[in-house]
Amino acid sequence: MEHLRRIQNIDQIKILSDARRLAILRLLMSKPATLSQLGQVLGEHPARVRHHLKLLEEAGLVELVGTRAVRGFVEKYYQAKARSFIFNELILPSTPGQETVVLLGSHDLALELLSKLLHQKKPNGLEILLLPVGSLDGLIALRQGVAQIAGSHLLDAESGEYNLPYVRHLFPDLDVTLFTLAYREQGLLVAPGNPHQIRDLQDLARPNMTMINRNRGSGTRLWLDQQLTHLGLEAEEVSGYQHEMRTHTAIAEAISLGQADVGLGLQASARQFGLGFIPLFQERFDLVLPREQIEKKQITPIFDYLQSSEFRRLVEGLGGYSTTHTGEQLDP
Repeated sequence: MEHLRRIQNIDQIKILSDARRLAILRLLMSKPATLSQLGQVLGEHPARVRHHLKLLEEAGLVELVGTRAVRGFVEKYYQAKARSFIFNELILPSTPGQETVVLLGSHDLALELLSKLLHQKKPNGLEILLLPVGSLDGLIALRQGVAQIAGSHLLDAESGEYNLPYVRHLFPDLDVTLFTLAYREQGLLVAPGNPHQIRDLQDLARPNMTMINRNRGSGTRLWLDQQLTHLGLEAEEVSGYQHEMRTHTAIAEAISLGQADVGLGLQASARQFGLGFIPLFQERFDLVLPREQIEKKQITPIFDYLQSSEFRRLVEGLGGYSTTHTGEQLDP
């Protein structure tokens, strides 16, 4: 097992653009595991895990490291090929008639919708690769030249401003700009009917209450950590606090399956899975990119469609989104 491996291959980026495969890779970086063990941790049927594991193996990211016979069955143990992976500077293939844009950052349903619609329309042969790594890691990837656009919703506690203070800090010598994707509503996701009568964040520390959390580095996790500090609550007081998911969709799905009682996430995700929702705050989600990229032909269709009435209508239909300021440009 290597200590560190660089990811430079575009096909590997595509494989890891699925949050479930990224979660499997992270688990196998820690220690070897079987299909059943991975399924238990992720709350997925082993058959579904097998599909994602096969793709990771074919991409050269994980490998079979051993077998063991248990009650007449042979269990296969898989492990990541490195203890840590880093994205090196990305050079995309030059394919006639196709343009690829790598967008790293926070998970967002409106952003997924944008990618899906542009994939269907394929203006200028445009293809967007989305990888949900969290807002902070998305900005760092942009700084390192790994991504062309970063999606972010980081709240600066001192100023009460979203994203701009972080951009100023991370890009003091680079000319970058921001475009607002949308404002979105976040809150507590609960089972239908709210059987535990959860009302606010203080209820997370109640006995016999289990939450499911977002990954470290995500804007949602950073907001929650700030709020718990303000309330005087320690992470150890919240059951399930260390159980992390990388997307709002995964949070909602886990609650719908009864794997947790509550989680912090998007109203749109609650609607997607028929969950109850307790609103807590509205936030601004921005797309960050170098100013020089704006006029490039592979980028232009993204912001043209961002301004369209069709996109605004579809985003509003997700629930909990406001597109009043969609497409507005902000300068650090």
